[in-house]
Amino acid sequence: MKEICAYILYSLKLDKYYIGACQDELQKRIDNHNTGFYGSKTFTSNANDWILYLKIETQDYAHAIRIERKIKSMKSRVYLENLKKHTVLVEKVFNNTL
Repeated sequence: MKEICAYILYSLKLDKYYIGACQDELQKRIDNHNTGFYGSKTFTSNANDWILYLKIETQDYAHAIRIERKIKSMKSRVYLENLKKHTVLVEKVFNNTL
């Protein structure tokens, strides 16, 4: 099933987050991150315990990419954690990237 979204993964092993965008099956994408499918030099290859932290569904992939870039531009762990706690922040980033 095709899923178009921006997403945040979390690794307990690294205690780090990863922000991405997807236009296919999200669970398969997460599995690919966990198995090193994208290569040994990628950030997500440093762990194999990535879990979905937050998913923001969109209508098109271009919007998902804009959301991904906006979240990455914040460069803040606190911001990522607040996105999950406060849905109003998710709405704001969604609407500001339309």
